[in-house]
Amino acid sequence: MISKLKNLGPGLLFAGAAIGVSHLVQSTRAGADFGLGLVWALLLVNVFKYPFFQFGPRYATATGESLLDGYHKLGKFVLAFYFILNIATMFTIQAAVTIVTAGLASTLFGDFEAFKIGNRLVTSTEIWTVIILIICLSLLIIGRYKLLDRLMKIIIITLTISTIIAVSMALMDNANPISFKQILPENALEIAFLIAFMGWMPAPLDVAVWQSLWAIEKNKDTKSYNTKSALFDFNVGYLSTIVLGIGFLFLGTLVMFNSGETFSNSASVFSGQLINMYTVSLGNWAYVVIGIAAFTTMFSTTLTTLDASPRAMKKSSQLLFGSISKFNYTFWMAVLAVGTLAIFFFLASEMGLLIKIATILSFITAPFYAIANYTLISSKHTPKAWRPSKQLHVLSWLGIIFLIGFSIWFLTTL
Repeated sequence: MISKLKNLGPGLLFAGAAIGVSHLVQSTRAGADFGLGLVWALLLVNVFKYPFFQFGPRYATATGESLLDGYHKLGKFVLAFYFILNIATMFTIQAAVTIVTAGLASTLFGDFEAFKIGNRLVTSTEIWTVIILIICLSLLIIGRYKLLDRLMKIIIITLTISTIIAVSMALMDNANPISFKQILPENALEIAFLIAFMGWMPAPLDVAVWQSLWAIEKNKDTKSYNTKSALFDFNVGYLSTIVLGIGFLFLGTLVMFNSGETFSNSASVFSGQLINMYTVSLGNWAYVVIGIAAFTTMFSTTLTTLDASPRAMKKSSQLLFGSISKFNYTFWMAVLAVGTLAIFFFLASEMGLLIKIATILSFITAPFYAIANYTLISSKHTPKAWRPSKQLHVLSWLGIIFLIGFSIWFLTTL
């Protein structure tokens, strides 16, 4: 058992990337707006996305290759399509997670005084954005995978403990009956929120690619990290994202549902509302507990996304264009950081808009990843022993139908 725990790594990195905007912002907001009425959506999307995430570490440890190598084997056009999709989504994803982290930092550690550059007012949230990106870049450049692996174990444990304490205290302080009545959103605005909620619950499907790359890195570090231990590691990480997703949904319901409060789309105002509402409802202890839970959640997501997208782009570039040295990990990390800052300073720094764009884009591109991952894991490129069981085949087909069906439903409401 101890050796299994030592082998935990990529699964917790998955949890670190997943438990972020989807949990802290979207789950809490779902609880605040619908109570426990969207539990069905949270559970259903986790069940139907499961096989496609699991195929990442399964393929990587069974073959010694990443999903990107597998996409290349399926056809260069599959990898090229991934490359284009990733370019189209990685900047908005990074911007969305970083702005929430910056808003929390501003609330917890204090505001910087805004200043002008020409006619442009630079806000405290934008200053914190630059600081957080510099810290994350430094950690990744100095420590690379090993440091990320160790940090994530501490972050996920801290987050889990603080969330369990918060939910337990909220349940003890709650005097109102809790309704488990499930709700199917009807108007266009509610349907858009549902799709956004499921888009990043527990994470965008392209995180499966990141999982496969982390699994290969872990194998370099720990030779005993085989397919069996990789699946155990992944299941631990995946289960923790479901438990914490339900936890944040409960927190939103217990503290905010029917409170009359409306959430701001500003990152710093939202962060203040989130933490202050818990403090008012649960007592001053909640400021520290929720503050630690919220900030560690978002910092872990910012750190893992800043590591994973450049890692994926480096590998894709090598496979598509040959071993071009300038398109390395550091190059893509710099491109991602500059692109993220460009979105903040020149396009949009409104948290609500960035999250909506990023999460909806993730949901409507999910069928591509689902079909590609399923095709690859079922093909001759995967050793027979590690191809899916009949049950996993059925779950995969149902998952593909689910993702395509909900995407079409959303598009018909536009």
